[in-house]
Amino acid sequence: MIPTQRVILGAGLAILLIITAASIGLDVKSRSDAAWVNNTVQVLKKISDLRVLMRRAESAARGYEIYRSSSFSDEFQAVHAQIAPALADLKRGVRDNPDQVMLLEGTEPLALRRIEIAAEAIRLRTANDLAGVAALQGKGEGRGLMDTVMGNLDLLSAAEERLLAARSQDSRRTGIVLLGIDVIGALVILLLVVMTMRESQRTQVALKSTLLETTAEKHQLEAAVAERTGHLVTAHDELRLSVNVLQSTFRSMAEAVLVIDAESTVLLSNPAAERMLLHRTGMNLGNLRALSDVYYGDGVTPLKADELPSVRVLRGEQFENLEMIVRPHSGGPPRHLMISGRPMRDGKGNVSGAVLVYHDATTSRETERQLHQSQKLDAIGKLTGGVAHDFNNMLTVISGNTETLVASLKQQPELQRAARLIDDAAERCAELIQHLLAFARKQPLRPRNVEINAAISDVAKLLRPTLGEQIQIETVLEQGPMTAHIDPSTLTNAVLNMAINARDAMPNGGKLLLETHRVVLDEAYAQANAEVRPGPYVMLAVSDTGTGMPLDVQEKAFEPFFTTKEVGKGSGLGLSMVYGFVKQSGGHIKIYSEEGHGTTIKLYLPPGEGTTDVAASVAAQAEGGAETIFVVEDDPLVRNFVTAQLQSLGYKTVAAADSRAALQLIEAGQPFDLLFTDVVIPGGMSGRELADEVAKRRPGLKVLYTSGYTDNAIVHHGKLDDGVLLLTKPYRRNRLAEMIRKALGGVSS
Repeated sequence: MIPTQRVILGAGLAILLIITAASIGLDVKSRSDAAWVNNTVQVLKKISDLRVLMRRAESAARGYEIYRSSSFSDEFQAVHAQIAPALADLKRGVRDNPDQVMLLEGTEPLALRRIEIAAEAIRLRTANDLAGVAALQGKGEGRGLMDTVMGNLDLLSAAEERLLAARSQDSRRTGIVLLGIDVIGALVILLLVVMTMRESQRTQVALKSTLLETTAEKHQLEAAVAERTGHLVTAHDELRLSVNVLQSTFRSMAEAVLVIDAESTVLLSNPAAERMLLHRTGMNLGNLRALSDVYYGDGVTPLKADELPSVRVLRGEQFENLEMIVRPHSGGPPRHLMISGRPMRDGKGNVSGAVLVYHDATTSRETERQLHQSQKLDAIGKLTGGVAHDFNNMLTVISGNTETLVASLKQQPELQRAARLIDDAAERCAELIQHLLAFARKQPLRPRNVEINAAISDVAKLLRPTLGEQIQIETVLEQGPMTAHIDPSTLTNAVLNMAINARDAMPNGGKLLLETHRVVLDEAYAQANAEVRPGPYVMLAVSDTGTGMPLDVQEKAFEPFFTTKEVGKGSGLGLSMVYGFVKQSGGHIKIYSEEGHGTTIKLYLPPGEGTTDVAASVAAQAEGGAETIFVVEDDPLVRNFVTAQLQSLGYKTVAAADSRAALQLIEAGQPFDLLFTDVVIPGGMSGRELADEVAKRRPGLKVLYTSGYTDNAIVHHGKLDDGVLLLTKPYRRNRLAEMIRKALGGVSS
């Protein structure tokens, strides 16, 4: 576009803007004029309506005066109610005209007074007060007021009509000017359109040339945007993947994780926190403190409020594996927790919150406690086994010689009674040692398949006279054949010991319940209980309604010589014997007890396979013989006692103190019919190894073992090896004779 054309176009646009502004202004004035004209018309209508209302009121009052009809009275009342609002509406209409307002304010009280006079006349007529009516008419006030009001309304109407004429003429003039301006504006617009069309023709060529350049730049920009978009999409996908991984990790963690703010309010928690701690987002840890008691890891020392993990970490401390025990007031099980904490800081280094990680160590701590208890019992068992060996050697000599002494003092009753006391004491010592060996798992068990329900029924019959009438005995036995692979005599002793403990826990009487069930201990139970193998078991439960045991007593109940009974009322070996029997049998034992509610002891026994074994019949009193017995015994007292007893039974004897001396005699050609050897002997070989070595030289060798306690030489998995005969110390003369005859008449080892 050339400069002249640009100037003309600019001037035209300026003129068009001026015309447009003037047109808008005049249009606004035109609308205002029309509004004022309309307002004046409305005022005239309101004056006319008021005049009609005044006339109607006066006409209704006269009609009532003449005809005394209630319809005229009703019409007057209706019109009367409209006059005051009509006056107020008219005043609003003329508020822009001070003269009109002044005139109307002077007219309003007159009109209202005129209507009040008419209303008074109607009231007097209605009351038939003719004197009052005559007095009111005598004043002649009403007619004068009506004329004045009508005259004022005429003045108002005339003034409004003049104002209407002036406003109408002003509105017409504004319309004419507005029309002229619109015509001029249309001409200017037409001129500008023509000039614009010419200019567009000249610029079309330039636009086409630049279009190609713009298209090329557009393609380049689209390519750059596509490349950048690809990078953004890849970054977004990687970010989303990272967020999903973090969320999945957070939600699947076994540890409970809490994110708290500076006021200990939980901002974020994972599902483990909701399961383990019952903490959810929005809870406050300070309020949760009142729901439980919190202790240090020892379970005894209370954790002070200012030492709680949330308080410490919000002080800025960080810690690892803070150990504490939580006991809920609701009565739920205590929780053993390990807590790690890290404070969160804002940009200024101030603590703004914290992260707490809770690990539930309840199961692992219980497993550690059980393992420690098991190791302690094993250590006591090893010590007990060693002591029992020497005790049984001495008791063998004492009881054997005392038995002989009692028999030889028949002619001296007083000395015989003293000897019997010694014999009884030796027997009692033997029983105690047997219990210790049972606890130490050193007793030689002779397990067989036992029908457990029949065995428990027989035991229950034995218990009734033992426990007394104040104890009610009940049995709940699972139906169907159910065998356990155990030593039946040891089972009877175990149940008897548990029943006696139950009786002592029920001094005022109660109920003893014997139950049997088939159960399966799964992997989860095995993980929570040390030394338990998962699989099927035969469960025997012995329950009482006695005083129950506190937790500290339960933890020591299986220890030998531990008892809560008075001195002289118990040895503390009953449950320890039961514990050893069950463990040696390959089973599991568990105590469930609560103070004031009784105790249940559950024995999980290994199930039997095949049919039930028939118990061996009791052998008759054995006699002696004339064979040669080779005795291998390291204790000289026992060795001399045994050879003397065997000789008294008619046998010939050969004796050796250790395996080396015995092997030398045998290699020298010493004849004998039976090797009677202690299991634990000096000389470089055990009794079992000696028997195996001799068997190589003399096939078909017959062997009888003896021992104060058993070890792995002849006992494996809690039972004697097949084909092995064992005479346990201490033993009586008749038992010695019986086992010697059995060994001589039995099969070779």
